[in-house]
Amino acid sequence: MEKRKIIAYGVRQDELEAFNGFSELYNIELKIINKPLSKLNLEESLGYECISFTSSCNFKKESLELLKKNGVKFVASRSIGYDNVDLDIATKLSIKVSNSSYSPYSVAEFAVMSMMNLLRHLPLAIKKVGINDFSLKGLKGRELQNQTIGVIGTGKIGKTVIKCLSGFGSKVIAYDPFPSDLEDINYVSLEALKKQSDIITLHVPLTEENKHMINSNFLSSVKDGVLIVNTARGELIDTTDLVAGLKSGKIGGAGLDVVEGENGIMFRDCSKRQIDNDNLVILKNMPNVQITPHLAFFTHQAVSDMVEVSLKNLLEFSTTGDATNSLN
Repeated sequence: MEKRKIIAYGVRQDELEAFNGFSELYNIELKIINKPLSKLNLEESLGYECISFTSSCNFKKESLELLKKNGVKFVASRSIGYDNVDLDIATKLSIKVSNSSYSPYSVAEFAVMSMMNLLRHLPLAIKKVGINDFSLKGLKGRELQNQTIGVIGTGKIGKTVIKCLSGFGSKVIAYDPFPSDLEDINYVSLEALKKQSDIITLHVPLTEENKHMINSNFLSSVKDGVLIVNTARGELIDTTDLVAGLKSGKIGGAGLDVVEGENGIMFRDCSKRQIDNDNLVILKNMPNVQITPHLAFFTHQAVSDMVEVSLKNLLEFSTTGDATNSLN
């Protein structure tokens, strides 16, 4: 059987084992590009109908038009989020787009861990130990069992967060504009969630409609001292308003695996250069904030899943014209 030709952009070192294994399993002739797709390497796609890519790749109007000229017909993200793709333009150009799916436990477990870290003041405790301060001042924590946790977004990851929390004895409430009637989930209005939650955790894709959904107006009606966990997309939060809320004490702490304006920072070693993101610098130095480098998804299982699903989507597209995770 003839091999399918696929080019993969933005391939990280940790993805190579999965790419090599699945390309052999699915009889794929694979071309690997380590750098994200950009104007500098678009020409590499010439001769390929199928592209696998990551969230760091630019699939906006100009890139899509050039890819179309190169003969590209199908593009498959290795991420769940697809805010780096202009779907309307892709559809007009007849380029099929899909996103990925992977073990929801990777992000869900990380979100629950972040809640516990904030409740027990772990970011501050680690900073104190770093300067040989082993006192308990400021470290008296709260127990998860006594908290009301508001889950915004009940897709696969949000539902798995709720499942993970079921053993802790917490009260869990949820908001989703498209609630599931197949699950035993305690849905409330967004207003009720804001007013009742001790912890708010975000599990929604980024869209034009929900950009900066966590802003000064949202925060004005939350509980004093609320904890906010974001393992979804940085732009869901207006970071300037978040910083103001943390400084005033309205927000008791934040666990941020993603931050607004993270492109060019996350997944890179920035230890020898200035970080061009003033709010991130401020947040990084706050004692009640946990910043992690967009790694909630980063497990052996999830990385393998993302690569495999991306390749399978492209094979489906090229065989049937459609795919399980098709977005357009």
